[in-house]
Amino acid sequence: MVLIVPVLLVLSALSLAFGMVLPLVLFEKLYFFSETPSLLGIIAALWLGDDRLLAALVGLLSVVFPVIKLIGVAFEATTRRGEGAHDKLLARLLPLLARWSMMDVMLVALVIVAAKTSGVASAFTQPGLWFYAASAVMTSLLQMRLRPH
Repeated sequence: MVLIVPVLLVLSALSLAFGMVLPLVLFEKLYFFSETPSLLGIIAALWLGDDRLLAALVGLLSVVFPVIKLIGVAFEATTRRGEGAHDKLLARLLPLLARWSMMDVMLVALVIVAAKTSGVASAFTQPGLWFYAASAVMTSLLQMRLRPH
């Protein structure tokens, strides 16, 4: 049981990294054309396509928040619990970030449903989505294990 926290920390960090760089979804259009964008590829395409506000929002919610949450959970797992200012900050910050953990997975699922029901394209989940979701779940499990309330 002692090893579960470090193992989950490492697996969560690796899953988050894979979730950001591996393809999230496969779009097939007219049976000839296909796209497999990754999370970082989507953010870059939005930025280069002059949708900078949307790119910043997706980057903040999809990359920055999960990384900060993972760092916070790792910090909490590796330091002593006390009544220090950092402990109170983590107690307020981590539940706030946890609310946004699965938002990207839900958005990709909505895009897949929209693509399938439109008839223009077919969409299929790819490993990046599953790694990203696994990271969110593992980080949440770590948070519940470290702060069970």
